[in-house]
Amino acid sequence: MDGLHTSSFKAPVIEIIDLSSKDDSNNEEKRDNSPDDASLQELEDGDDDDHQSLYEDMLEGMLDRSEWDQEPADTCTVEESFAFRKRLRLVGEDKFIAETIETGSITARKLCTAFGIKPPSLLDDQPDHKYYPLLGLGITRELSKRVKLPEYNTIDDAVDLLKRSKNIIVLTGAGISTSLGIPDFRSKETGLYSQLEHLGLSDPQEVFDITVFREDPSIFYSVAKDILPSSQKFSPTHAFIKLLQDKGKLLTNFTQNIDNLESHAGILPEKLIQCHGSFGTATCVECGYRVKCKEIYNDLKAGRVARCDRCVRTLRQAKPFGIKRKRSMNGVILSKKKRQSYEDSTDDEDYDIAVAGVMKPDITFFGEDLPETFHDRLIRHDKDLVDLVLVIGTSLKVAPVSEVSGFLPAETPQIYISREPCQHIDFDIDILGECDSIVTELCRRAGWDLQHEMVRDDGVDVQLEEGYESRYSFRIKSA
Repeated sequence: MDGLHTSSFKAPVIEIIDLSSKDDSNNEEKRDNSPDDASLQELEDGDDDDHQSLYEDMLEGMLDRSEWDQEPADTCTVEESFAFRKRLRLVGEDKFIAETIETGSITARKLCTAFGIKPPSLLDDQPDHKYYPLLGLGITRELSKRVKLPEYNTIDDAVDLLKRSKNIIVLTGAGISTSLGIPDFRSKETGLYSQLEHLGLSDPQEVFDITVFREDPSIFYSVAKDILPSSQKFSPTHAFIKLLQDKGKLLTNFTQNIDNLESHAGILPEKLIQCHGSFGTATCVECGYRVKCKEIYNDLKAGRVARCDRCVRTLRQAKPFGIKRKRSMNGVILSKKKRQSYEDSTDDEDYDIAVAGVMKPDITFFGEDLPETFHDRLIRHDKDLVDLVLVIGTSLKVAPVSEVSGFLPAETPQIYISREPCQHIDFDIDILGECDSIVTELCRRAGWDLQHEMVRDDGVDVQLEEGYESRYSFRIKSA
């Protein structure tokens, strides 16, 4: 390890990985089966900026520990990861590298996992120094993150922050709606993505890909009924956010949810940013005609592609006879080849509905920009006012919402509430468990009356997680 210094990690993005000695068929197989891997040819042919981008793409391959029955031997445990990240900040980059890589006490590949990086299969069986570029980026990213504020550690600290803060940002995800039977997206067995394997997509997220929607909207419509709220009922966590609003404490609720339940709970439009849109309205992809989603509700619940009424009327006026309807396939999943011919399919005996534009619920698909209100509100309004951040029911894996935490002032305290820990962000206080139970207990300790029919009075057991100074688990007490 002689001669290895920090510079080996600081200039990694221009290093060309030469894997020409490996069998070509193996390389081809890895490219086909590992969508998170960069192409070897791309690494060899690109310029410096290309290398930077490719390694940063690899960096986005975050570890998902929920997928493991047991942690692999060449992966740092949660406790080890925490210790390594803490040591890096304490001693600095140069000494940290000297203590770890240069002493040979740990491989660069394994150390990558301490920073939440999933080693790409592209580098399998390669010498350890091939992981230096990725490790260097991981270290740089870690040092750019917000640092936990040492003065906030206990549940009492969390309650005190709630009571004295006046401009609270609440950032929410699917976990605040799961108690209503609405699935989240990424849970291992119950999440929506885990239930979509039957669609035959290369990635379940393609259901919400705008390109796929334009090719075959029936794929989205076939699963929309599973995420469409069946009523306007909202959860105790929604009621908690409304309570913050009633107490004059809510600055903004940034929600990633598309169920529109925040509106049903009474969150005011001027306090609510629906980062990914919602099922509140739908817009024709052809003419831009917008309606309330209740007008296409029956189609959504039936898994039937909804068509634009205005397009229908226009086409009927233009061609009053013999107008054919494009078949929606009624939720039948098409192969990619069949999708391409979807728009040309007709039925000579089916004349009841004119060919018209598809109604797309106003949710933000992958490949679409977030609403301008998200950036405007965060940058021009909230950033200078916020005095507390609550992150509830989200794993923060989707950018740019996942970047909000690091964008806000470093001195602003942040509390994380969810079922599973967030490994890639250091919050000041982590409270793990069911969101409804946690916010109910916090309100009880604050002396606040949280009114909701689903609020339980069973009490909770609160335990400090071993190896942590500010991570707690909340469990409902057995009857």
